[in-house]
Amino acid sequence: MPPKRPRGAHRLPLKVEHGAPQTADPAELYGALDLGTNACRMLIAQPKGNQFHVIDSFSKSVQLGHGLEASGKLSRASMNRTIQALKVCRSKLDKHGVRRRRLVATEACRRAANGEQFLNTIAREAGLRLEVIKPEEEARLAVVSCAPLVSTKTEQLMVVDIGGGSTELVWIDLSRVPKVDRPRAIMRLHTGFTPDPESLFPAARVVDWISVPLGVATLRDQFDDVDDDAARFALMSWHFEENLTEFTPYEDIQDKAGFQIIGTSGTVTTVAASHLGLRRYDRSKVDGLRMTSDQIDRVIRKYLDMGPAGRRADPQIGRDRHALIMSGSAILQALLRVWPTDRLSVADRGLREGLLYAQMSANGVLEDGPF
Repeated sequence: MPPKRPRGAHRLPLKVEHGAPQTADPAELYGALDLGTNACRMLIAQPKGNQFHVIDSFSKSVQLGHGLEASGKLSRASMNRTIQALKVCRSKLDKHGVRRRRLVATEACRRAANGEQFLNTIAREAGLRLEVIKPEEEARLAVVSCAPLVSTKTEQLMVVDIGGGSTELVWIDLSRVPKVDRPRAIMRLHTGFTPDPESLFPAARVVDWISVPLGVATLRDQFDDVDDDAARFALMSWHFEENLTEFTPYEDIQDKAGFQIIGTSGTVTTVAASHLGLRRYDRSKVDGLRMTSDQIDRVIRKYLDMGPAGRRADPQIGRDRHALIMSGSAILQALLRVWPTDRLSVADRGLREGLLYAQMSANGVLEDGPF
């Protein structure tokens, strides 16, 4: 499957019409569920200032896309695991009385021949109605979730969301936005990548974006027949880089002082936790951390030296992540090779957070002010 991208960002038909702002109670709870290729994740939160406070959450590796690369269909075992996880999500939503919610599915359900049939099964057995979102909306929501991490010094921003079945990259020009307003300009992208010509606020300009149908699960599956660990890693990294040839917004090396890459994914947070030597994962220490390219390279080299058995036993990688960490690291290494930079901002946030921000912003329950 070729990468999905527009011919030019200025032609993106991504304007979202919300109509008149809805009347909403700022004390009301919001729900966001992300059913991905590898994991099922949900957040229940309440607006708090210009961000939100998490009331309840759920995350489980369901491996929905296991075997999809070879068969083109979701397997019965994968669907059964996912249904059980979604039943837990349903009980949490009911327990908290969450009325304002958005429940979405991504690449696995987009690609599977039986994806629509599975969504009907979810509605019947788990009592939840999920919508399959397009790659461009997935990319947009990932960008919005990272708004609080955008530096006011950033002139050019690239947000990278490494998922289970696909990887989204968005390049944004912030050079015409006043420094103090740059994080808020990213948040305003929840209405679409195409700027509102009637807006009174300076707009972030989306230069280009791409959705590569290779994530940690799908990339691993493509090279599952390669026995040598180091060779498999090298092949995955170069294969992913080949899929980036259509995404070259700026061929010249950017001024490092004004160029920021934000990475959001389990891969990026796992690499950060390994770099920090955390015995137990701590989001407060990982989210917003800036790692140098040398620090990232040292962690990846350590993973390779461990080998499959060592990675499986490493508590910093975790039982759910060990089989996917090298494909994710291959993607991360390719990105740092294509866009030479000495910094990567780590985001422990993604589609769920973007869904919450978008709902709350559309309902007018988030306060204005610096992040």
